[in-house]
Amino acid sequence: MPDWILAYQKNLFSGDLTAGLIVTVMLIPQSLAYAMLAGLPPEMGLYASLLPIIAYALLGSSMTLATGPVAVISLMTASALAPLAQPGSAQYIELAIQMALISGVMLLVFGVLRLGFLAHLLSHPVISGFISGSAILISIGQLKHMLGVQASGNNIIATLLDLARHLPQTNLLTLLIGSSSLLFLWWSRRYLSAALEKAGVSSRLAGMLSKLAPMLSVICFTVIVYVFKLDTQYGVSIAGHVPQGLPILSLNLPGLNAIGALWLPALLISLVGFVESVSVAQSLALKRKERIKPNRELIGLGAANIASAISGGYPVTGGFARSVVNFSAGANTPLAGIISALLMAVVIAFFTELFYYLPQAVLAATIISAVTALVDWHSLKAAWQYDRADAFSLLTTMLGVILLGVEAGILFGIALSLAVLVWRSSRPHMAVLGRVPNTEHYRNIERHDVQTVPGLVALRIDESLFFANAAAVEQKIMALINTNPDAKNMLLVCSAVNQIDATALEMLDQLEKSLAARDIQLYFAEIKGPIMDRLKNTPLGKRMKNKIFLSVHEAFLQLN
Repeated sequence: MPDWILAYQKNLFSGDLTAGLIVTVMLIPQSLAYAMLAGLPPEMGLYASLLPIIAYALLGSSMTLATGPVAVISLMTASALAPLAQPGSAQYIELAIQMALISGVMLLVFGVLRLGFLAHLLSHPVISGFISGSAILISIGQLKHMLGVQASGNNIIATLLDLARHLPQTNLLTLLIGSSSLLFLWWSRRYLSAALEKAGVSSRLAGMLSKLAPMLSVICFTVIVYVFKLDTQYGVSIAGHVPQGLPILSLNLPGLNAIGALWLPALLISLVGFVESVSVAQSLALKRKERIKPNRELIGLGAANIASAISGGYPVTGGFARSVVNFSAGANTPLAGIISALLMAVVIAFFTELFYYLPQAVLAATIISAVTALVDWHSLKAAWQYDRADAFSLLTTMLGVILLGVEAGILFGIALSLAVLVWRSSRPHMAVLGRVPNTEHYRNIERHDVQTVPGLVALRIDESLFFANAAAVEQKIMALINTNPDAKNMLLVCSAVNQIDATALEMLDQLEKSLAARDIQLYFAEIKGPIMDRLKNTPLGKRMKNKIFLSVHEAFLQLN
């Protein structure tokens, strides 16, 4: 049994019940909308909001994370499956279910192997760029539903050109409904909470009620379409029949061909979903001084995706907006999620016919309103002011997603993250040291007023030594020797060196021999224990046995 169940107290129930009710009202329109975004029937969004929530509640580590369909994963699902089958077809649905299963198994295996460190594979700028690019891509993809036209394209440029060609066929009533819904959602997000507070509602309750604007929009426009018969009289596209009844549980195992086609997109979905989910869970846990266990998160999300596949859903993860609402509404434990899942079961079993007249333009407005808040211009501006390399990573990842697609974009982002890491490591900061007068402190001669020892060059290397920077370090050392013709001793200060790989070891070995041929002695100072353990059994280590100092101060005293 999970720890939160064993330690559950009665005073926690009211908060969990309130959060469960509010999140359910928010989850219904989002589930329908995100299923449409994924190219799937609307009921699959509802199915993906049922058992996955319970599975995560029993196995995950976050007390407030709300799992289920999310915009980015829905877009990635559509992007992966569109080349394989016709959206909405039986084969397409089957592949979506199988991808959830493959993703779930991957996450489960990663959790068993304790690979929670994968959460750090993608840097924040790359994740921000990916989500921002996906949000822009999603918004443009929903314009056809807002206009009431049929438009498609293999990339964003083709989609925009096709939209422009179909612009004269715009259904003006559909555009009016979608625009009105979008305007109402925008106003609600910015001003509804303040308006309710002015009316005497508490700030907390006003904040929660403002989150329910999507459901209010769905109810109002559904009633309008039903009363005035806008679907038959004016051609307004509606959700149509949503099957009533709980999903039939089954396990649809993929064949070898399906696994071959789905493993890479499933891996990317697993990675992005895990990183996004852990980021949200950690940010919320910090507010309550709770802890998130990444390996448990892998197992919880893996179980959620397997549960989604068994119940006819598609890939899921922890959602930012719902999790924040769940937290703000007073959720104390995952029981809030279980309550939400039970309420969703009631809706699926008895009330799905109420969604028949729901306009697709309203679902599109719901999606656009949700994802535009994910475009992170603030992070781009902050990165540009602080570190241009991070800003470049963010911007190029965003453009990669927009122009090349989500899969190519995220692969490009991963490659870019690793490239930036290698590039930075290949240009290590190195400083020539001198002694601060009358102290045992040694600082950069270019930044401080320090004393040096004639014939001694002391160089601090502020990076681990490996294949990417070995040549740069050697060049720096030889440049210092050439500019100091009286140098007799070369001291390498290794206080910031955590590792020396085989390439760097070979460089140091050849460097020691080259310097010795010029009657210059090589010395080390402040080498860390793990490196010493490996170095002492090497030819270089044996030659340097009596040339390694515990501190820079000791080296300066003896080499003076």
